[in-house]
Amino acid sequence: MTKHLRNGPSSASADSPHTGKTYSCEECGKGFSASCGLKRHMRTHTGERPYSCEQCEKTFTLSSSLKEHMRIHTGEKPFECGLCGHVFTHSASLNNHMRIHTGERPYSCEQCDMTFSRSFSLKEHMQIHAGEKEYSCDECGKSFNQLAGLRKHKRVHDGLKPYTCEQCGKTFRRSSNLKAHMKRIHTGEKQL
Repeated sequence: MTKHLRNGPSSASADSPHTGKTYSCEECGKGFSASCGLKRHMRTHTGERPYSCEQCEKTFTLSSSLKEHMRIHTGEKPFECGLCGHVFTHSASLNNHMRIHTGERPYSCEQCDMTFSRSFSLKEHMQIHAGEKEYSCDECGKSFNQLAGLRKHKRVHDGLKPYTCEQCGKTFRRSSNLKAHMKRIHTGEKQL
């Protein structure tokens, strides 16, 4: 690994002028201000994962990643939403949750201008434009471009009807069917 370390002011000024980063990776050119940063970075190239969980043997490149992982086993949730009190294992999860309160939707589709609060939701949405149907039913082979669509479909095979009318006890596979039932039967509104 030492052959990958370039250090000293002379190589820094030649490799990354005016950045103040005196250590650079010979593999990809990324610069670091401290040798320990470069050593950590080198693990992305070598695949070295020196930190392992004693409970499940999962390995990590960073000690901080192991510490964060351990919360799964301990149940520790140190990040709390100041607005509703919901607690989270990871700070990133709290940041995503805060978008519920703020309405922030920073991920936008360049093809149709829809916006999303999570990058995963945008990625899943993009499959609609690509025509990809990544999720398929094991029982009948029907394909869906979103995981939510497959989950709803599987209720047909499983016979699950998780939505129950509190007034008459009738059950439904979809919340939209329950809402339509409530309007039509219990409020007397006719659907057009």
